Amino acid sequence: MLAAIGLDETHEAAYRALVSLGAADVSDLARRLTLGEPDTVRTLRRLERHGLAARASGRAGRWVAAPPGVALGALLTRQRHELEKAELAAALLAEEYRARAAEPAVHDLVEVVTGAAAVSQRFLQLQLGARRDVCALVTGSPVTVTGTANSTEEHAAGRGVRCRVVVERAVLDLPTGLVELAAAIGRGEQVRVVERVPAKLVIADGSLAMVPLTSRTAEPAALVVHASGLLASLTGLFEAVWREALPLRLGADGGTVREDAPEGPDGTDLEILSLLLAGLTDASAAKQLDLGLRTVQRRVKRLMELTGVTTRLQLGWHAYERGWVARSPRTSQG
Repeated sequence: MLAAIGLDETHEAAYRALVSLGAADVSDLARRLTLGEPDTVRTLRRLERHGLAARASGRAGRWVAAPPGVALGALLTRQRHELEKAELAAALLAEEYRARAAEPAVHDLVEVVTGAAAVSQRFLQLQLGARRDVCALVTGSPVTVTGTANSTEEHAAGRGVRCRVVVERAVLDLPTGLVELAAAIGRGEQVRVVERVPAKLVIADGSLAMVPLTSRTAEPAALVVHASGLLASLTGLFEAVWREALPLRLGADGGTVREDAPEGPDGTDLEILSLLLAGLTDASAAKQLDLGLRTVQRRVKRLMELTGVTTRLQLGWHAYERGWVARSPRTSQG
């Protein structure tokens, strides 16, 4: 817990032991920490440099703990000061970067990042750096950079950043696909489904995009695209796929199924409709929602009777007409 102020587990354990005992001999502390005495002495000297421990006067080999309120308070104050300086430096560097990026050279508009560790690190920077919105196209095939709704936008969603995700239907068939998507929807993210997405893509704040490059033989790599005509094209691609995708409706609580359904569809009906319109079979939808196959079929039949249709295609059309599931107008960007 004290790693943020520069103490590892051993040093924290030693300080806690000293606080608990008030004072202790090196030998006693070594036994308590299961360390050799030389290592214990080195640990105590480190605590002394941090102002957390001191040698007892009048007795060699005995150490006392500094009062936590004073000692830790001083360290926290210093750490906050260092963080403030780091934030100021980051702001100045960001301003300098924006100034230099106003007229970027053509070769600076696209970066090629290679290596699994480098790609993952750059991807993390992109999602943590987002301030307004994150848009993502997610494929069903694994790649170096994970990008399901649960992992790609989780950090951003926690900061109130708007997240829009389009997944291809194969994601729903992954072992944890629906669980992760339900969690994402529960966090307030918007998730839609299409049969296939053209490419895996993540865009942050409309100013930076990342496109993983997949190859079975070459080293993992990705393109990082800065503000440019290419980025505008990628943004347009996302918006076009978003407009054509079907909204996904999933319950986060797995509530009890109601057989005495009201006149309109209840939450479970809407979940079933959403999965069926996304391309799942009755059996797959039943399995994903932990329902019986006959329950799903009975609910679909009731919805068909409710809308007065004879085919599921007509049911899907009526579902849109009645607003049970909705697609944004083609002129909308959201």
